[in-house]
Amino acid sequence: NTYLFYKRGWKGINIDATPGSMKLFNKFRKRDINLEIAVGEKEDLLTFYIFNEPALNTFDENLAKQRNGISGYFIIQKIPVKVYPLAKILEEYLPKGQEIDFMNIDVEGKDLEVLKGNDWNKFRPKVILVEILSSSLEEVFDNSTYTFLNENNYSLFAKTFNTCFFIENKFLEFLR
Repeated sequence: NTYLFYKRGWKGINIDATPGSMKLFNKFRKRDINLEIAVGEKEDLLTFYIFNEPALNTFDENLAKQRNGISGYFIIQKIPVKVYPLAKILEEYLPKGQEIDFMNIDVEGKDLEVLKGNDWNKFRPKVILVEILSSSLEEVFDNSTYTFLNENNYSLFAKTFNTCFFIENKFLEFLR
């Protein structure tokens, strides 16, 4: 979701908790800040479920159990990982004065916790892509992630299969 922006000169912060996940980022996205850490609502030590398909890795125990053994996917490792709130990570790594144009969150069942770990008075991305699993467009409006972002002055702009696009209301008005 971000490589096209990078190719057009943008730079950003890439975060993934999976061990070794930043090797290719460090090689091919040298302008970016690439962090191999975990993001959550608060500082914590959580079990990270690593699958034979990295796209399924998760901190969500229930989701890990649901996916384990389905369609040839299975848990290969469980490791303890230190988790940091999004606001703390942005405070430390976001260059001073840098605005956030685009934020993509895909953390397999813990997306709301990541959002809750932000300081919404200080860090306000213009556009947020967030995964809302197994939801039709009608179901999105009853989802706690939708409610949380709506309460923080973001509007649902578009939806794909599992990803919802939210735009900050102030920026949305600017676009009109």
